[in-house]
Formats: sequence, structure tokens, C-alpha cells
Amino acid sequence: MLIAFLAAGMGARAQQFALIDTEYILARIPAYQSANEQLEQSSKKWQKEVDEATRAAKALYDDYQATAKDLTDEERALKEEDIVAKEKAASELRRDYFGPQGEMYKLQESLMQPIQNDIYEAVKAISLEAGYAAVVDRASATSVIFASPEIDISNEVLIRLGYSN
Repeated sequence: MLIAFLAAGMGARAQQFALIDTEYILARIPAYQSANEQLEQSSKKWQKEVDEATRAAKALYDDYQATAKDLTDEERALKEEDIVAKEKAASELRRDYFGPQGEMYKLQESLMQPIQNDIYEAVKAISLEAGYAAVVDRASATSVIFASPEIDISNEVLIRLGYSN
């Protein structure tokens, strides 16, 4: 039994782990800062358009409420259709800009994906060279309570990407 235990112990090699902090890395990449600014500007612009469309629908509704008693049934029906159409248009605009496959998602994907891919490739290359079995992201790993700074390779990733810390 002792021989089997020793043989298993010799066959097993120590697993090496590393840690990165993507928030730390991204904060030091100018392209990421630029992408965030572009996303924020686009978001504000699109939100303004959505707000204007919503206000237009609300103004139409308020006008309808104020004049409904003086309108014929036919006029009331037409105004109600206009209100519903304006509300629907505002809702569609919101979805087109901020929905799951909307413009904001597409812009974020096009701006952030190349940066994330570069980080992934740098981490992968460093991991293969150093023989790491796993690399954990401190920014997204909520269960990491403590990790030795010695296993943090964030600065190595930045250097690999061409940024000095």
C-alpha cells in the first residue's frame, strides 16, 4: 500500500496557479479608456433620443387628456391611435439602442472584444510558458478571499501587451 501511495505521489506534479486582475489591467490600457468614453457618448446620445420620443408621446397623451371631452368619438380614436403609435415607436427605439442585440451591445462588442482577446492571448501565452494549470481573474472570482501577490501576473500581462506599469 505504501508503494502505491509513493508511486501516485511521484506521478502527480504540483499544479501551479496564477492570478490576474482584469480591472487593474484594463485601467492601464488607453484603448479601453477611449472605448469607454465612446460608449458613454453614444449611450448619452441614444438615451436623449429615447427621452425625446418618450416626451413626445407623453405630450400627446397629456393633450389628449385635456381635450378628450371636447372631441368626437372618431377624433378621440384617431388621437388614441397616434398616442399608441408614438409610445410604440419610443419603445422600439429603446429596444433598438439598448436591447439585447441593440446598437449599444454591438458597439460594446466591437470596441471591447479586441481588447479582451488581446488580454486573453497574453494570459494564455504567459500561462503556457510558465506552466500554469489555471489562471483566476480576481475581478470576477468572488470566492477569492486572499491570494498571494507573488502569483499575480497582471503586470506581466501588461508588459506582454506593450504597456509598462
